[in-house]
Amino acid sequence: PPMKITAVETLRLDEFANVLWVLVHTDAGLSGLGETFFGARAAEAFIHESAAPRLIGQDPLAIERLARELTPYVGYAGTGAETRGRSAVDVALWDILGQHAGVPLYQLLGGLTRERVRTYNTCAGYRYVRSNPDWSTDDWGLAQDARGGGEQGPYEDLDAFLHRADELADSLLSQGITGMKIWPFDFAAEKSDGHYISNEDLERALEPFRKVRAAVGARMDIMVELHGLWRMPAALTIAKALEPFDPFWFEDPVRADSIDAWREFAAATRVPVCGSETLGGAGGFTALLDSGAVKIVMPDIVWCGGITEARRIAALAQARHRPVAPHDCTGPVAFMAAVHLSLALPDVLVQESVRAFHSGWYRELVTTVPEIRDGFIHPPHGPGLGTALLPGLRDRPDAHVTSSGSR
Repeated sequence: PPMKITAVETLRLDEFANVLWVLVHTDAGLSGLGETFFGARAAEAFIHESAAPRLIGQDPLAIERLARELTPYVGYAGTGAETRGRSAVDVALWDILGQHAGVPLYQLLGGLTRERVRTYNTCAGYRYVRSNPDWSTDDWGLAQDARGGGEQGPYEDLDAFLHRADELADSLLSQGITGMKIWPFDFAAEKSDGHYISNEDLERALEPFRKVRAAVGARMDIMVELHGLWRMPAALTIAKALEPFDPFWFEDPVRADSIDAWREFAAATRVPVCGSETLGGAGGFTALLDSGAVKIVMPDIVWCGGITEARRIAALAQARHRPVAPHDCTGPVAFMAAVHLSLALPDVLVQESVRAFHSGWYRELVTTVPEIRDGFIHPPHGPGLGTALLPGLRDRPDAHVTSSGSR
């Protein structure tokens, strides 16, 4: 008889309040691990209210059928709680499939298309986004870092890109990392709701780019993250000012809910436009791809619908000769899933990572993180995702465990 799902369990920790883990248990003794990020309690509610009743008693290996059955009548589009919740479940089902087959997840996705994948460093600090984001873009969590006891390790890269971008570039290059993502414009967007940037604020935001180019020249690719905070024509003012520094890409210059604005922005700059982690599902990416505005496609595996949907998005991009650069600035399980995907997909350009996370708090949560060496991520070992939650997390005093079904 086929394997059956017996229980669906979620785990949250107050210390890492943005992260939600889901465990899908089976009668064969296999349990799959998934994860999503932001709005953890809302995604948790969807999983137990809507997803679990459709999962319990079903064959966990019927991934495509379950992906369809978990797509709700309301909430199927975008990256809302329903999509984030079913993304986490989808990752867990692929983890079960890999364990059942006894092979790493990338093998189930067609095998390795490369022996390693290039990574760039998103220059976040140790506490960036890991807790409830009660901070705003004018300090990006730096005050929270201070409340948390200051520096937690050598890679306070958010403070570094704001104040010591030249030293940061040298540090990254010493590790073989030749790409860095920074977002020094956000504070100015907050002042005007993205409508205007003063010359003074523009000069302040350009300073990290000056420092990097003066220190390391063209050896470092600089990815510009704009977080969808800008509107026309201010976005174009920023693009024009940045072009002399030869950015690698402009990411999410405006919100992805206006295809016309993306098209106008892309036509006005020679720098490739990258997006968008905020889009969910192949439908959302189809419109952006068909507009011609996006040159580099960036889905987030645990926001777009999981591995199942990310493969569809990647196929759409491949058919239009657009590379994929999976987003990851969230939790350790999402990062592991993205690495498997990036190693298997033929048209991946680069995989995002955050060294402050990878070397820091990820290791407080999971048994294994991918190996990053000389600026490249190497294939994980073990069946399925190849990682698990550390023993004892569910017994922590700040743990919230919710179960549907019985193990």
